[in-house]
Amino acid sequence: MDYLKVFLSSLLSLLMLFVSAKVIGNKQMSQLNMFDYINGITIGSIAADMAINLDNNILFPVIAITVYTSVIVLIGYIGSKSVAARRILTGKTITLMDKGKLYYDNFRTAKVDLNEFLTQCRLNGFFNMNDIETALLEQNGMISFMPRSVSRPVNPKDMNITPGPERPFYCIISDGNILNENLSESGITLEKLHSELRCRKLGVTDIYAAFTDGNKFCVFQKIKEAPKNDITQ
Repeated sequence: MDYLKVFLSSLLSLLMLFVSAKVIGNKQMSQLNMFDYINGITIGSIAADMAINLDNNILFPVIAITVYTSVIVLIGYIGSKSVAARRILTGKTITLMDKGKLYYDNFRTAKVDLNEFLTQCRLNGFFNMNDIETALLEQNGMISFMPRSVSRPVNPKDMNITPGPERPFYCIISDGNILNENLSESGITLEKLHSELRCRKLGVTDIYAAFTDGNKFCVFQKIKEAPKNDITQ
């Protein structure tokens, strides 16, 4: 009987999680603010306890999940109607850097370490701090960067050029293995692929990853040697 109860309660907990997720709305993990993240963990914990705890009334966790879901939806609604409420409930954007200045007090308020900030700079392609005009800590904990106008990439509009449409790059070789379906989708024949590799004096097993858009090739060899020194510290 206990096994049947666990089975049924597990199905009910999955149903409650599904309904809760649909009501709250789909979000990527990087889009969750701290309140949403904590509530998501709490709802998952309640659902897990609901599936295996045979002593409690099964309606209690159902009510708890309903309350948590309702509060999240209510807070989202209030935040969409009031800027002041949204800043209180979900936080506000904090300026960490602007016009060549790092704001020490804002770093302390945001509890962001300078080394962590520099790591995020590098991850976003900024190895030179002089290339950054503004850096903002968003409500979801991500740091967004605006490059200086002289450092941003030139786009076709700047040069009065209207390029043709682009195609996505397909991964056609992964860790020495040809991905035949992707190769076929890209419009490249196996013979053309081998011809391209022969021109580069490479074999398939020498390739860690290779990509093509049906015209251009992007090939990365397997390189075993790697720099040992940490150049960031």
